[in-house]
Amino acid sequence: MKYKILIADDNIINVELLEAYLASANYKNFDYEIITALDGAETLEKANSEMPDLILLDIMMPKMSGFEVCEKIRSNPKTNGIMILMVTALSELGDIERAVVAGCDDYLSKPVNKFELVKRVENMLKLHSITNELERLKQYINEMEK
Repeated sequence: MKYKILIADDNIINVELLEAYLASANYKNFDYEIITALDGAETLEKANSEMPDLILLDIMMPKMSGFEVCEKIRSNPKTNGIMILMVTALSELGDIERAVVAGCDDYLSKPVNKFELVKRVENMLKLHSITNELERLKQYINEMEK
């Protein structure tokens, strides 16, 4: 299965670093396509148009914060199933709590450890696949019962 990952960060160096870290995961049959966004509004637009499986979301971005983007994604029935991994320099307990309240699935503090990022991304994509399969099976069962 080919996954689609949206990297959202206003710092192009951070985007390139995350891309390089994920490229190192290709040896494990980890097949993915990377999409990028450099501000909150673009992130929301690409989440709606591209429907990624996972978003690596920075919090401090122009036009709309990662918190706001996360809340909007979760409030939209079309996008609320997208996995969100907050990747940010903010690491205070209050920031983590606010990210969880906004609806993120997981949280990583910068500077990011390559192996931790890759493992979390792999686990989140596996969970996303399992969740999608479960929803397909539920829908199938519901239709069979009609």
